[in-house]
Amino acid sequence: MSATPSTPAATAASSPRPIPEAPQNFGLIIVGDEIMSGKRADKHMPKVIELLGARGLQLAWADYVGDSPERIEATLARAFASGDAVFSCGGIGATPDDHTRQCAARALGEPLQLHPRAAELIRERMQDVAREQGVPYEPERDDNVHRLNMGVFPASAQIIPNPYNKIPGFTCVGQGGGAVHFVPGFPVMAWPMVEWVLDTHYAHLFNRVAHVEKSVIVFGSMEATLTPLMEAIEREHPGVKVFSLPSVDHPQYGRHIELGVKGDPTGVLAAYPALLAGLHRFDLKLGPELVR
Repeated sequence: MSATPSTPAATAASSPRPIPEAPQNFGLIIVGDEIMSGKRADKHMPKVIELLGARGLQLAWADYVGDSPERIEATLARAFASGDAVFSCGGIGATPDDHTRQCAARALGEPLQLHPRAAELIRERMQDVAREQGVPYEPERDDNVHRLNMGVFPASAQIIPNPYNKIPGFTCVGQGGGAVHFVPGFPVMAWPMVEWVLDTHYAHLFNRVAHVEKSVIVFGSMEATLTPLMEAIEREHPGVKVFSLPSVDHPQYGRHIELGVKGDPTGVLAAYPALLAGLHRFDLKLGPELVR
């Protein structure tokens, strides 16, 4: 979708919706055919998990989507309606295979407009490059005019600063309360921008609720056998989640199940002994206990 950044109508930004202070969850969207084809391995999800975890937060879900405008729009529509805080990585450039900005606008039902501050930042970047190359800055040159398309966002967009090269990302909030924070696909740009969003908009949530996991290695059983016990623990200890991680070829434990509970420390403190007591009734061989 081409933009006309020089027209007055394209520079009038709409009032953004405020970013909700209490998102229901944190989510992640990874956009790009290169991920789906295997040309590049996704590095964003482990890094976002790390950045959230360092602040006492957790990633609740992640979606991967190729460069299909229909799928991107549907994925973003769900995110805008979710009430979650969502990071979307990739597809915000201005080449023919970049569709994320256009899809976000359609999902929101808003026009695309050149964001005034984005235009300033992009022009600053172009001037910086001209100085570095020792050539005059020519704002009306075709390629420089085209670069302004990278600042054409949905009308209600708010800027996410890019410390690497000044080309900004953006945030939009849907009517359903989902705040989607759009950053580039390049990790060197995306990760500092994700950190800025977290530290700017969600610092009040950091380490607010402690989270702990306690588990034990179980030998000689199957998940189906243990399922009634798992269901009973969750039923008797609301707010605590039971998890089961089977392995058939672990280098240390061989075939086993890591069975445990996770949640707030008080709930886990009550649920874990009940889980162990239930396992002892099966007369199973238990291995090391783990705490995270």
